[in-house]
Amino acid sequence: MLSEQSAATVRATLPAVGAAIGQITERFYARLFDAHPELLRDLFNRGNQAAGTQRQALAGSIAAFATYLVENPDQRPDLMLQRIAHKHASLGVTPEQYPVVHEHLFAAIAEVLGEAVTPEVAAAWTEVYWLMANALIAIEKRLYEQSEQRGWREWEVVERIEETADVATFKLRPADDAPVPGYRAGQYVSVGVELPDGARQIRQYSLTAAPGSPVRQFGVKRVAGDATTPDGEVSNHLHAHVRVGDVLQLSAPYGDLVLEETEAPLLLASAGIGVTPMIAMLEQLALIGHSAPVTVVHADRSPTAHALRSDHHAYAAKLPDARPVFFYEQYDEDNEDDQDDEDTAGTGRPGLVDLGDVDVPAGTRAYLCGPLPFMRAVREQLIGKGVSPADIHYEVFGPDLWLAQQAA
Repeated sequence: MLSEQSAATVRATLPAVGAAIGQITERFYARLFDAHPELLRDLFNRGNQAAGTQRQALAGSIAAFATYLVENPDQRPDLMLQRIAHKHASLGVTPEQYPVVHEHLFAAIAEVLGEAVTPEVAAAWTEVYWLMANALIAIEKRLYEQSEQRGWREWEVVERIEETADVATFKLRPADDAPVPGYRAGQYVSVGVELPDGARQIRQYSLTAAPGSPVRQFGVKRVAGDATTPDGEVSNHLHAHVRVGDVLQLSAPYGDLVLEETEAPLLLASAGIGVTPMIAMLEQLALIGHSAPVTVVHADRSPTAHALRSDHHAYAAKLPDARPVFFYEQYDEDNEDDQDDEDTAGTGRPGLVDLGDVDVPAGTRAYLCGPLPFMRAVREQLIGKGVSPADIHYEVFGPDLWLAQQAA
């Protein structure tokens, strides 16, 4: 792992690098895309770049990795690396791209920090970079070798379902009629589309059917931009242009937030479009006949905005001991019978998520997916109820800003 000499240098310079890491990553991406515009056009998420969230995530991962190394010199933060490696594999990142990143990242460090980057400092941070890069390369190599699908593959849309006003489910089968590779409940696929300006943009969407499904099935929420965030290029393209009979390019399934085999009580908590991986997990639990308690928590704007709501209820009803509890910011309790049928009445509650009177059995393992404020609130409440932090797992759609904020 990190050498003693480099550990001392990194420890001494970490405050200065950490304070400037935002400037460094901004300069890094500017240099990288000036030299390789095809990476912004065809690999990196242009929306995340415009919003600055990818810079925040990169800064957070570098700071978190370096901090971990100096505090745990004989260990490696494999959980963080696994998450990054899965995302890289879904994009098709190759080992040859890491030296390119190193070149422009360290040029940005020298540009921002100037004379503070002595040969000793450069050597220490180079060691940090290659420890991280080589670990990711090794993990990604294993992921590629384990995958039943190599590279991109064409899939034909066989059904499109309008779940809500802004969420659509797409079901696809292999265009070549070859077998459908397996996956694990909770994983996602990358979808690559060519946009009108010729760019090939890639986005990840969680699979919403349990493993063993004869189709690839995923839900897409149309992303509307605001003053600081651009519209979702790919989500809007899929909603506006993709119909039955069209062909899309999909990666193999990846993602490290997966349903593990366990007899422990479970809690599946989601908000908004974060429902998608939870639906696959819930269906899988119903198929295997999971007998321990399952608490199903979801938060949304309203019942009509709750995508896959009928699936949420249906799969929970197939489990011997499942309790759905749904929280809606806009919910009329007096008209609950108009919003729920007799099998689902009583599951809706007004307001934000409050687990105060929700029974969480001892030994519960929790899976979370949704906006960061939601996941932070649920995690805090679960820990308050005695759930071990090690048993709380999460998925962030887009750059992992939770990690970035923790590192900050």
